[in-house]
Amino acid sequence: GVEVGPQPQGVVRADTLDKMRKIVKHGLDFVQLFNEGKEFPPCTIEVFKIMEKVDYPRNKNDEVIAIIHPKLQDQDWQPLNNGDPLFLTLDGEVIAYKGDCTVYPTFINEAAYYEKKQAFVKTVKMKLTAKHIRSSVA
Repeated sequence: GVEVGPQPQGVVRADTLDKMRKIVKHGLDFVQLFNEGKEFPPCTIEVFKIMEKVDYPRNKNDEVIAIIHPKLQDQDWQPLNNGDPLFLTLDGEVIAYKGDCTVYPTFINEAAYYEKKQAFVKTVKMKLTAKHIRSSVA
């Protein structure tokens, strides 16, 4: 499956649809070339590994008491460092990120995840290396 986003639920965006079409085309091109016996050289790619789902701050009654800080909103895949603004309480208090490493939040303030108690997902950046590959059925 291919999921391209973020975008609001029930909304079709031309730019997102275009990205999805390009990703599917590249995937199909790879499968065709692989099936034809083409050898692919070793490569290294940058990926984001999910570390933890982060909930909104809540009170003792399990009610949300803070929202995503405006400086974090729409910053999916951007670095979040110790001390950066994370949440803003309804009283205007800033809740900063407290972490020992840079993380890359994603799915920030996604409506589909409110019911799952998820304000965003923390990821870390990693590099993966693949050896060369070739189909053995050429």
